[in-house]
Amino acid sequence: MKIIKVEVMQVDVKSLDNPGWRPIVCRIYTDKGIYGDGEAAMAYGVGSTAAYGMIQDLAKLIIGMDPLDHEVIWNKLYRSTFWGQNGGPVIFSGISAIDIALWDIKGKYFEVPIYKLLGGKLRNKLRCYASQLQFGWGDTKLSAASPREYVEYSKKAVSEGYDAIKIDFFTFDEYGNRLTSEDTTGLLPPNKIKMVTERIEAVRNAVGDDVDIIMENHSYLDAQSAVQLGKLVERYHIFMYEEPTTPSPSLNNYVSKNINIPIAHGERIYTRWGFEQYFKDNSIQIAQPDIGNCGGLTETKKICDMAYVYDIGIQAHVCASPLSTAVALHLEAAIPNFTIHEHHVYNLHSYNKKLCIHDYQPIDGSISIPDLPGIGNELSNYCFENSLKVIIE
Repeated sequence: MKIIKVEVMQVDVKSLDNPGWRPIVCRIYTDKGIYGDGEAAMAYGVGSTAAYGMIQDLAKLIIGMDPLDHEVIWNKLYRSTFWGQNGGPVIFSGISAIDIALWDIKGKYFEVPIYKLLGGKLRNKLRCYASQLQFGWGDTKLSAASPREYVEYSKKAVSEGYDAIKIDFFTFDEYGNRLTSEDTTGLLPPNKIKMVTERIEAVRNAVGDDVDIIMENHSYLDAQSAVQLGKLVERYHIFMYEEPTTPSPSLNNYVSKNINIPIAHGERIYTRWGFEQYFKDNSIQIAQPDIGNCGGLTETKKICDMAYVYDIGIQAHVCASPLSTAVALHLEAAIPNFTIHEHHVYNLHSYNKKLCIHDYQPIDGSISIPDLPGIGNELSNYCFENSLKVIIE
């Protein structure tokens, strides 16, 4: 079997709620009629167009190769591209998209779900948390400002059966305006501390002690403000403290030594080499590799195995299309150090749901694993009809 063509797409979701959402996906075709879909999980932030170009460049290197040789292909893309070694999000999101599509092909070829190729399911359902409630919890993107709004969105998620929620309490000010780095770094003044702690306290009181709260930070804080806030929120029994500061082993080591909350990090850390020092220092307790950005399923499984040696839990970062959600479910079902699954609020939005033919959603706070061959999901006609695309053959 040989790879004969790669179709690369930058999808226009036509969303008023999230106009910056630009999914980058690909489909790899073989001479046996089997195809596989992959995704570069850089739909948000700045860089999606770079990922779109990167997949095109990498696709030229795999035409004629056997798609079942995913390790051979991964090493070729890593070793022969110059920028692969010690690379960042752009090249590894490109490698990820291709690698995910190859695993999809392999599952379809052997007529088994990907979790079988990873060694089988250790669990049939995954505990989920409702993610990013500062944006609401429904099919419309909102901005939480008052403690009342944080409580409203939290109680809505809990009413649907979730026993864990994640919120960035420091994204918006009291009026719903985005905070800047001037607001969130350095030692914080009393008014900022009061704003954040009032929000957390309101949510904790509303949901009770039987619901885990994950405090998201998006690395908006620096090491000083991260420790300052971390110490103050310990009393609210925070389940994990996500991206407290810049992805840096030394800075996270400083934060972890000065607070008593498990630290989660990983969506902006790439490959085993990127995670190595965090694991050695034990400066993170939950690793959050994004399969669509850190090197694909091939590399993420190795990161998970390495984390297991250090008793570090895994929660795959998932903020992309339903395709990436399905891939994460396979991985998390198969690894022994799974902690919890992220169900992002964007998974509830129609502009995202329509990108794939299946829409996997949790029931009562837990989600099942796809049983179809390969990923168990694929790109919908909408992607092919509403995208800027290039075909490499």
